[in-house]
Amino acid sequence: MLMKWDAKSTIETGKAILGIEFGSTRIKAVLIDQENKPIAQGSHTWENQLVDGLWTYSMDAIWYGLQDCYTDLRRNVRKAYDVEIEALAAIGVSAMMHGYMAFNEKEEILVPFRTWRNTNTGQAAAELSELFVYNIPLRWSISHLYQAILNEEEHVKDIAYLTTLAGYIHWQLTGQKVLGVGDASGMLPIDPATKDYYSSMVEKFDGLTEGGKRFGWKLLDILPQVLSAGQDAGTLTAEGAKKIDTSGLLKPGVPLCPPEGDAGTGMVATNAVKQRTGNVSAGTSSFSMIVLEKDLSKPYEAIDMVTTPDGSPVAMVHCNNCTSDLNAWIGLFKEYQELLGIPVDMNVVYEKLYNHALTGDADCGGVLSYNYISGEPITGFSEGRPLFVRSAGDKFNLANFMRAHLNASIGVLKIGNDILFNDEKVTVDRITGHGGLFKTKNVGQRVLAAALNSPISVMETAGEGGAWGIALLGSYLVNNEKNQPLDAFLDEQVFAGDAGTEIAPTAEDVEGFNTYIENYKAALPIEEAAVKFKGN
Repeated sequence: MLMKWDAKSTIETGKAILGIEFGSTRIKAVLIDQENKPIAQGSHTWENQLVDGLWTYSMDAIWYGLQDCYTDLRRNVRKAYDVEIEALAAIGVSAMMHGYMAFNEKEEILVPFRTWRNTNTGQAAAELSELFVYNIPLRWSISHLYQAILNEEEHVKDIAYLTTLAGYIHWQLTGQKVLGVGDASGMLPIDPATKDYYSSMVEKFDGLTEGGKRFGWKLLDILPQVLSAGQDAGTLTAEGAKKIDTSGLLKPGVPLCPPEGDAGTGMVATNAVKQRTGNVSAGTSSFSMIVLEKDLSKPYEAIDMVTTPDGSPVAMVHCNNCTSDLNAWIGLFKEYQELLGIPVDMNVVYEKLYNHALTGDADCGGVLSYNYISGEPITGFSEGRPLFVRSAGDKFNLANFMRAHLNASIGVLKIGNDILFNDEKVTVDRITGHGGLFKTKNVGQRVLAAALNSPISVMETAGEGGAWGIALLGSYLVNNEKNQPLDAFLDEQVFAGDAGTEIAPTAEDVEGFNTYIENYKAALPIEEAAVKFKGN
């Protein structure tokens, strides 16, 4: 990291770049210097709400969260460098992919923001998958739109613009109705040849609405324009500057890179945009992104085809649940410590429990965990019930208990990736892990290596996450003096040969995880019964 006075002059002269990412539990801002190193951060914690059966964040929460995050960043900059942020070299906005934000001509949201977490779009996703001959996931924007049509929702006729959370924020900051190709690929499939929406699918969808006659709009009328990394996506307006910085100090005119989804920024932050590379993000939800050399032989319900921020095809396995249930159990151990009057350091609690898990049996002694806080489409669940399952003959101890929960956090991810590696024979040179699961050194890395039967790398910078990733895309917009492709820019200008620390799987761990996952799949009817049980 640069010396403080170097960072200070970077900020003072307006050379710093701001990346903002709206994650599912945290909004994070990262400020980077001319060498793409983080020099300051800010954050805001938030939670989704279940309103009328659908997961959402309110518009007030979105804007208050952005402003509070930026205020925290300003506070940290003043504390560290005794300077205010007034000018920036570039800004990038990223957020949770997919979902549904529909607006009328007055720019009013028509229904509450429907996030990626909602699984009420089963009929639409199934019908569109058949129509397009392409896997259309439940959470994609086109699924939400068609489900609203099938449900005969009143608001559909009034839609003037449909976008994602990142696209919405960017629009309000710049006035531009655009979206990065990676995030756009979570709205409607992208044709790798054109790096734009598949024209054949647009035509087929318009056929469902009688060429737009039913509602007064055709699909392309309401979707954002697709942009690739490095393309001009507009500049910060005076109104946009006020929406970020309530102090009024931030000046307009800052160029913005195309807004992206969290999957795309994760690929950038782990240097995984090149073919035969991949990454796994593991936090509240989990997903893997494998950049393909060629198309898959056929569509798979468990695999979403999206793109890198520069438009290369990516096989994505997305799981709605990852560490939330695991964190809840660790919270129980925290309560027990407090009951005993023992001071609690959560970092120590995680470290002790995670490392103890590795002393357990490789197959977890037969015990199982299902981490389904919400539904899990890959295994066929529109609702979830967190469960811990054991029989009287299983080896029930703390190590196996914790290892089962670690395995469960990426169990569904393994099921999806087994299709890629076993059935499609996809090969990768490097997979990089990032997110909360990898915070305790070596543990999540070793478990994931066993699950995927592949070496897993973790970089020191991976903890910076998607906010750093979108800041790097901002840097690519304004600092790509050599006019390099994105993968070369990242290799040479950002990572400079840093491949991180790698852990290879052991034969015992791989065999144990395979046994665990076979038991897991065989016992899914228990989860099904739990979902059906409503209680009193």
